[in-house]
Amino acid sequence: MEAFKAELEQADLGEVLYNEPLTNYTTWKIGGPADILILPRSKEDLVNAVRLIHKHQVAWTNLGRGSNMLVSDKGIRGVVIKPHKGLDYVRFEGTQAIAGASYSFIKLSVMAGKEGLTGLEFAGGIPGSVGGAVYMNAGAHGSDVSRIFKFADIVLETGELVRYYPDDMRFSYRHSILHEQKGVVIEAAFELAEGDRKEITSLFASYKERRLRTQPLQLAVAGSVFRNPPNDFAARLIEEAGLKGVSIGGALVSEQHANFIVNTGQSTAEDVLALMTHIQSTVQDRFGILLVPEVLVVGER
Repeated sequence: MEAFKAELEQADLGEVLYNEPLTNYTTWKIGGPADILILPRSKEDLVNAVRLIHKHQVAWTNLGRGSNMLVSDKGIRGVVIKPHKGLDYVRFEGTQAIAGASYSFIKLSVMAGKEGLTGLEFAGGIPGSVGGAVYMNAGAHGSDVSRIFKFADIVLETGELVRYYPDDMRFSYRHSILHEQKGVVIEAAFELAEGDRKEITSLFASYKERRLRTQPLQLAVAGSVFRNPPNDFAARLIEEAGLKGVSIGGALVSEQHANFIVNTGQSTAEDVLALMTHIQSTVQDRFGILLVPEVLVVGER
């Protein structure tokens, strides 16, 4: 590790922080320290960081905007890579939107609407980055990333640069090939369609209003905690099981939306995990359905 640190400092790949608490990098405001946190300034920095990590065989984790992720209280050993300002961009080429990995997925939907392009309205309330949205095949309102995905430039864990198209991504419900083949999205392109700006704005506003009315987005949450089972909704099952308002430590099942767990201010990752386990066992006892987590649990246990 010392040899890696020395070469990392010499490489000048952006900001490098040691023993950095991750509470400020996740929307749940939960998480222990990362041994090393790298914030690459550019595409080249990101690629070179992955190649250096591979060279020294150091364990690493990719962190986007920190939504849909639970970092353990003990933190993450090895390196955490967080695509930074140099990958926070968008450009439009005809009906294509091309965005860097760290660009806000919500902002992307807004900017597309301003360009008179339709297809991204569903993203109006999805927190997280473009890279995270591709990784998770993020979706809402009957649509998801796979329906508009054109291609993504990805650096694999070996340092190889690839461009993946829809058939390469193996998209399914909240899943992509990146769950099995480790890599970091550098940028992604989405194929949209010309539309009426007023209609796009109206639809976007209705989705946003619905989310604000039904989800506790102003609080420390990570998005939906469990995947929806086939032909049903996790929130309905949790609510029907009488779990709204139930808490363990500082973790609380939202009264507003049962598939959200709120950090009330002092929650630990262990509180959240205990509450998730309680939800799963209660729902399974009541309905015979095992809820599958949608959030990613990372770090040392």
